[in-house]
Formats: sequence, structure tokens, C-alpha cells
Amino acid sequence: MPTAFPRLLAPFDLGFTTLRNRVIMGSMHTGLEDRARDIPRLAEFYAERARGGVGLIITGGFSPNREGWLMPFAAQMFAQRHAVRQRAVTDAVHAEGGKIALQLLHAGRYSYHPFSVSASAIKAPINPFRPRALSDRGVRRTIRDFATAAKLARIGGYDGVEIMGGEGYLINQFLAERTNKRTDAWGGTPEKRRRFAVEIVRETRAAVGPDFIIVFRLSMADLVEDGQTWDQIVTLAQEVEAAGATIINTDIGWHEARVPTIVTSVPRAAFADVTERLAREVSIPVAAANRINMPEVAEEVLSRGATQLIAMARPMLADPEWVRKAEAGTPDLINTCIACNQACLDHTFQRKEVTCLVNPRAGRETELVLLPTKRAKRVAVVGAGPAGLSAAVSAARRGHSVTLFESHSVIGGQFGIAQRIPGKEEFAETIRYFTRQLELLGVDVHLNTRASASDLAGFDDVVLATGVVPRVPSIEGIDHPSVISYPDAVLGRREIGERVAVIGAGGIGVDVSEFLTHATSPTLDLEEWKREWGVTDDPAAPGALTRPQPSPSPREVTLLQRKPGRIGAGLGTTTGWVHRASLKHKRVTEISGVNYERIDDAGLHISFGPERKDARVLAVDNIVVCAGQESVRDLVDDVAASGVAFHVIGGADVAGELDAKRAIDQGTRLAARL
Repeated sequence: MPTAFPRLLAPFDLGFTTLRNRVIMGSMHTGLEDRARDIPRLAEFYAERARGGVGLIITGGFSPNREGWLMPFAAQMFAQRHAVRQRAVTDAVHAEGGKIALQLLHAGRYSYHPFSVSASAIKAPINPFRPRALSDRGVRRTIRDFATAAKLARIGGYDGVEIMGGEGYLINQFLAERTNKRTDAWGGTPEKRRRFAVEIVRETRAAVGPDFIIVFRLSMADLVEDGQTWDQIVTLAQEVEAAGATIINTDIGWHEARVPTIVTSVPRAAFADVTERLAREVSIPVAAANRINMPEVAEEVLSRGATQLIAMARPMLADPEWVRKAEAGTPDLINTCIACNQACLDHTFQRKEVTCLVNPRAGRETELVLLPTKRAKRVAVVGAGPAGLSAAVSAARRGHSVTLFESHSVIGGQFGIAQRIPGKEEFAETIRYFTRQLELLGVDVHLNTRASASDLAGFDDVVLATGVVPRVPSIEGIDHPSVISYPDAVLGRREIGERVAVIGAGGIGVDVSEFLTHATSPTLDLEEWKREWGVTDDPAAPGALTRPQPSPSPREVTLLQRKPGRIGAGLGTTTGWVHRASLKHKRVTEISGVNYERIDDAGLHISFGPERKDARVLAVDNIVVCAGQESVRDLVDDVAASGVAFHVIGGADVAGELDAKRAIDQGTRLAARL
């Protein structure tokens, strides 16, 4: 028995079957579920995680009928042909010693099509389609459809199913008064609102027999107004257990909730205490979930005694060998999920295939393969930001001899700045991962070294990942002593006053504004985070909500942008609203459509429109410039003239708004071709 994480890695007996450890790969819709032609890719995606040691894999959501489609023709399980084609997936997982359950998800009013249904005909704020209220006959038919889908999953070789009862999907819509206004047998009282969920579990158990895993994904905090109270949630859990569930899995928050639950600014294991409280109310095992991304966090949650399983989705995207590295006692080698959402959840809501910012191979296992090289090359990489690091590590992993040059004293590039933003401390994990990989793979690292073309002579390939520098806008007085670049501000190279103007409201400007408005990091204090967002442990509070009480900002901050319109409109699909809400909490003044006239001792002078009207001066102590970046390409001409094969990637290739997703992907793909 491994000793580093004895609880996490211990086998888990479910009575009729045993999981090889306590790790569940939680459901993550990849987009590969939706098309038959992608089944081989989906099979290899899950097989790689099973090979990595996961105890139980749960797939992305499959609808039990057409009404429940996430979108037209999305993943479905209501015909024999749907089950048969899944054999390729289940066989691949079983060949690697893993177990796998199919998630059954009826999207209800979150279905993105015009024939959606729900408990009541109430439109979701995040969906343009108004659902039709299910009739009594429709409710009963839907219950049967869940049971039929579970039988088909068994035919398809699955070891079990997960019934999605949270996240604001159909079952959750029946459970909450917010969306269930019925007065018939399926609504009107908490008991009647629970009936739909309980009957689904009961009929599913009857359909599949006693030796089949049934996981019920239960919303333990809806985080929406008129959500369930704690007593209602506990009673539901007990009734679901009695109806035949094998495991209860944690779900927190609806998609329309205005409280973040899984972004990087949410403290690690923020909702583990909720899971523990519920686990004490039932006799079947309960899995903790949400922002658990490292073995030591998971082990600590399990050590408290009540929770028996840990469910993680995105950490398994980031590193399919997560469990194997925990077993080996080398968690420092794990490529940690930083909860950025940029390539996973953002892709899901943009209807793109899911991958991972820190692991671009996720979902592309059959396409992006790092095979051992047949001819080892001498490769120089200039720049140790995300692009350069991914290129250096991936090339070394293939067997090339890699030398890495970095002009600064540390690696990380823009991630070294990002990790200092409140709520982005997880970015330090990526720097730690690359640091260990460089050591493990024997990359020759030269810090504090500004490489010249002569230094690069004799290499077979040169990778220029020299990154970016902040763009200096053409504003009269831009060299005034009150002006600070964003790296100097975040890295603490300059003192910053109490009144600050931030020029530029892209991703960096928003990050810098968050930095300026926090005295300490909210992610380091769970209770402060709960107060900030209005999350309560009061069992009588519907949806576990209370009035938010943000901590005051230590500074008065004004965030400005040249273009008109809403600030932060270009931020991530699933994270932008969090940043905008955080700025609102801190009372940041937002001004759009400005002209920057000049900077002097009085402050920042601005006006509006082509007529330059409504001129005013912002009397501030400092102006932080976040006006974009420019590529550093000073080596390109000299290297080209030397005749060495070279490649330009990352910010050196395209500056724009910093894009670590593109940078890491570019570096990995380049290394695969070398």
C-alpha cells in the first residue's frame, strides 16, 4: 500500500464490485461524444486516463431522449445503435483495468433547441428558448427514458451510470421552487418536487439490477434564489439512497448562478465541508468535488472521515497520469489544473471540442502524439515563458538535446506575473511543473542569459519564444513619474498610491485592477471568499445564499478603455462575468470610449468622442499602463541570416491579447514535428 496518500489510493469496495482507488474522473463534456466518427478519439481519451490509474471514469452527458439534448443531435442514449457504438469506449477502458459510468443528463430548460421541456414553462436567463412544461404523462415517460438509457448503457459495456441531478439541469429544475411552480403530483411541496428524482433512481435500479453502479449527482448548494434548503437536500439524499443509488456525487451551483464555483479564484476544496455534512446523513459513499486538484488536498479531505471518494474532472484533462504520479509519491510531477477554463469549459459553451490550456494533448490523443525521435537534434529554445517551456519540455521528452536560454533570473514569463494576481495563484503550479520537467528531462537551462545569434550557431533548430514587452501608448506625458508599467506594478517594483487609473481594460487591465483592489488574496481565506460572494452555511437559507459582504478596496481604482461599450466584453465565456462582478464588488469606476489627452502633475486628462468633448482630469497618484504588448523579435533577422532553421512561437509570433492557450499548444505541436 502506498504511504504518501493511503486513503486516496486505497481500493474501495462497493459490495458487488471494487474500485482500485478513491479517485473518480468526474464528468466533462468533451464534444467528442456528439458524433459517431469521434468514437475512436473518445475511446483513446478515456483509455489514457484509465491507463493513468483512475478508479472510476464518468463520461460527458448523454441524453435519455431527444427533448433532453444539450443541443440538436448531441450525445444520446435511447436506441440500441447508441449502445453498440459505445463498446469501443468501454472496451478501451476495461483493457486498461479501469471502470467507466455513462452520465445520463437531461438538460431541461438548458437544452439549446426550441422543443425543450422543464418542470414549468420558465425560460432560463442563459438560454433564448422557453421550455414547455412537461405533462404528467411526459414526466412519467421521461422517468422511463432514464431507466431505458441505463439498460442501454449496460448493453454498451458500462459499469454504471451517473444520473445528473444538479447544475440546474432538468432534475434540479424539478427540485427547486425557482423553476417548479407545479401544483400536481410533481410539485407544490418539497416532497412532491423530490418525487421526480427519486422515481428516476428507483426505476433505474429496477431496470439494471443490483450489480450496476448508480451514481446520483446531487446539488448540495444551488446558489440561486429560491433554491433548495439544506433540510430538503438531506431528505433528498436519504430518499435517493433508499431508492437504490450506489454513490452520491457532489454538485455545486447552477449554470445561471452568480457565485463562481470552479474558476481559479475559488479556494481549493471550497465546498468539501458541504459534502462532509451530507455524508454524515447517509450510509452510502459520498464523493467530494469542486476545486480539488492535487493529491494532498484530496487526502486531507478524506482524512476528515466522512467523505469517502474524490471526484475531479479538469485535473484529469491537465494530467492523465495524475493517479500514477500520486502512487509514485511524486505529486510535484503533476501537471496541475489551474482552473482557468480557457480550453475546457469556455470551449464547451462555445460549442468547440474540449482540450486543456496546460495540456493541449487532452482530447487530441490520437492526433498530437509525442513519439520518441528517430534522430536526436540539438535544439535551442530562447525564452522560458509558456511557449518556450512547452517547446523545450516536449522536445526533450521526445529525446532531443535541448538548451533553454532565459534573459531573466526565473522561468515563467507572463505566468510569473499572473501568479501574483489575487485569484490566480494556481498559475504558480504550472511554473513548478515545468521547473521539475526541465530537471527530470535534463534540459540545459541558462538563466540571466540574453542569447545572441552567435550563441545559437551550431544548433539544428532554434525556437524563438522571446515573448512580449508592454506596449507604450502615444500619450503626451507618458514618461511622467506617476506612470507605471503593469509588470512593475504587479511585481512590486514601484510603490503605488491610493488613487490609481488603469489604462487599458483587456484581460491584463482587469487583472491589474483586481490586484490593486485586494489587500490580500481572497483565495487564501475561505471565509473571506464566502463573505465576498454571499455563500452561507445557514441550513434555512434557500440556495445557500446570503447578502454578499465584499471587503473594501485599499485603493480607488478607475479602469479605462478607448473603445466604447462594456468593459470586459472580450473576457472568457465562463470567467468574464466573475471578473466583472469582482470589480463591481470593489467599486472600481469603469469608463469606456475615452481619449487619453495627456498626463501631468494634475493627473490623467481624458475626453470623449471625436469632438473630444466633456474633458476632465482624473486626479490620481499613479497611472498603470495595460495598453497591450509588442512582440520581441530582435533575434529573428540575425538568426535568419545565419542559416539556422528557426521557428517563432508564442508572443513573439503574435502579441495581441496574451494567449497562453495558443502559446503552449504552439510549443507542443512544434516539438512533435521536430
